[in-house]
Amino acid sequence: MSANVCEVFGSNVFSDVVMKERLPKDIYKALKRTVDNGELLKLEVANVVANSMKDWAIEKGATHYTHWFQPMTGKTAEKHDSFLSPDGIGKAVMEFSGKELIQGEPDASSFPNGGLRATFEARGYTAWDCTSPAFIKDETLCIPTAFCSYTGEALDKKTPLLRSMEAVSAQALRILRLFGNTTTAKVLTTVGPEQEYFLIDKKLYQDRKDLIFSGRTLFGAKPPKGQELDDHYFGSIKERISAYMRELDEELWKLGVTSKTKHNEVAPAQHEMAPIFSTTNIATDHNHLVMDTMCKVANHHDLVCLLHEKPFAGVNGSGKHNNWSISTNDGLNLLEPGKTPHDNTQFLTFLAAIISAVDEYAPLLRMSAANAGNDHRLGANEAPPAIISIFLGEQLNDIVEQIIAGKLSASIEAGVLNIGVSTLPILPKDVTDRNRTSPFAFTGNKFEFRMVGSAQSISGCNIVLNTIVAEHLKRIADELDNAKDFNVKLIEIITKLVKKHERVVFNGDGYSEDWVVEAEKRGLPNIKSTVEALTYFNNEENVKLFTDHKIFTKEEIDARQEIMFEEYAKTINIEALTMVEMAKKEIIPACIEYATTLADSICSIKAAVASAVTTAQEEVLIKISTLIAEVQNKVAALEVEVEGATSHSDIEDQAFAFREKVFIAMGDLRVPCDALESIVSEAYWPYPTYSDLLFRV
Repeated sequence: MSANVCEVFGSNVFSDVVMKERLPKDIYKALKRTVDNGELLKLEVANVVANSMKDWAIEKGATHYTHWFQPMTGKTAEKHDSFLSPDGIGKAVMEFSGKELIQGEPDASSFPNGGLRATFEARGYTAWDCTSPAFIKDETLCIPTAFCSYTGEALDKKTPLLRSMEAVSAQALRILRLFGNTTTAKVLTTVGPEQEYFLIDKKLYQDRKDLIFSGRTLFGAKPPKGQELDDHYFGSIKERISAYMRELDEELWKLGVTSKTKHNEVAPAQHEMAPIFSTTNIATDHNHLVMDTMCKVANHHDLVCLLHEKPFAGVNGSGKHNNWSISTNDGLNLLEPGKTPHDNTQFLTFLAAIISAVDEYAPLLRMSAANAGNDHRLGANEAPPAIISIFLGEQLNDIVEQIIAGKLSASIEAGVLNIGVSTLPILPKDVTDRNRTSPFAFTGNKFEFRMVGSAQSISGCNIVLNTIVAEHLKRIADELDNAKDFNVKLIEIITKLVKKHERVVFNGDGYSEDWVVEAEKRGLPNIKSTVEALTYFNNEENVKLFTDHKIFTKEEIDARQEIMFEEYAKTINIEALTMVEMAKKEIIPACIEYATTLADSICSIKAAVASAVTTAQEEVLIKISTLIAEVQNKVAALEVEVEGATSHSDIEDQAFAFREKVFIAMGDLRVPCDALESIVSEAYWPYPTYSDLLFRV
């Protein structure tokens, strides 16, 4: 690294430190009141901020600015405008006004909108999110913004996230006031999203249509070696990968992203990066920057970064562990149990609210982690099952059992761990183990929601988490508002909630078949696919939840559901068409060529030596010919199913057809193709194999 890390960190961010240095004191204070307290930003303040931001950006080499937003594509969007303005005498000046800072105007009908905008209704607006600092990327000043339609509906993933943060803050403050806290001004949810990813050689990637078009391999026989030796996880990092990680760290640090941890993951060619916690909207912005930067930096090293949830069959896919917590603006973590959690009734109140929220709204949480890629991953021995449950650990589970029994006395203490070697230190032991099979696990002072897919925006799951917790905090506060004896009523509420929702608490092996049976007995939903999960979004009770807390309108819910059904259908359609093309144009011709060579060889041997035994060669030829015929039949069947699925006019029916018909036909086609790959000579096989992709980096 060319500079000291502390000097590099945040160097491309218009941070609070930079604003304090560059803005007049009164302007800085006015902007801080907007950021901290939500006060209306006056245009004269915005003008000064914009001019200062422009000067700073130009000094950093920027020539353009963009309103950087998160449409319903799940990715980011940006339209670049230069600071250049004509001065009227044949030259130019660099200008940037407060109006340009506050508001932009992209085309609202060209992004997914679920019918909220007709094709001819193009106007939409981007609005500056001043709580997330501007930054410079690719010589452009990027201004984080929200995106809405001309009629005011949210068309992005940021607006409802900000709404949900306000909702949970409002209800958490009610609880804190009831506990006598009069100083906290705001409650913030914070997130630290771990990011898993694969790195493969760029040249090999370019020879695979499936990776180019869908982000995952649609064909591929199992290599001789996979992850069975457990030798890649935390293993020594290869020199080429290490160079990539060094550049990635430096680029992320410049953008103010606190890239903290990096290591090899379980699958070959798989890796992970983890940041330090930040407020949820900034963490979401940063995670989008992480994904974008990962892909950009990979190109510098002739690598390709794969963010798909399941790029390779037979080895672990990639997730994004959403570590979620809730804290006050004055530094109190509301999920910190303390040394005596059984006596910490404030903590127990928030814990009871979260347990009951996760149980009642489990289908919504499942939906928040649903997409076509994640369907391959959830439930496998690498990711949590599709059944939502909560892992509390030994200490908190003991407290829950005490609450149910009606006699809170004491809590389990952590103790120490003596390894038995005199030269090794005695280690302080955590009060609980970790459970990697749990979709929602308590890990000390936070919950880790492990279901989120690696390519997904974390906004969706955090919108749901914030909203369902806000709802249950509201219910608790409503009851406590009318309590004659606060402490008696509080214990009554906590006990009632824990007893009612204890079914969702499970500390065992979430991968076991026994848990599937047990979960069904408990009445916990097992929602196995994205299309099934999406049907819960506009249930009457969920519409009421989101509209009561002003997260979504009914129209916004319907639009988002339609967008997600459409995204699923289009994703599977692209994959199916790619499979058909690869089978017809690559696999079948290559196999026929090899079969022809084999047949010519057999004929040559028979002609040379009439008595020669060619049984083995003929058996191989027959097997290849049989599999080729099977591939042709499966291709034809897949084409029929694709045509049938696309014929549905209703997008929900279409999505279900792609899941229940096309997806199955794709699996049927893959079987004979992968069988051929294991027989046909590598010299004839038309694209790089798993052995090449996973082990030749």
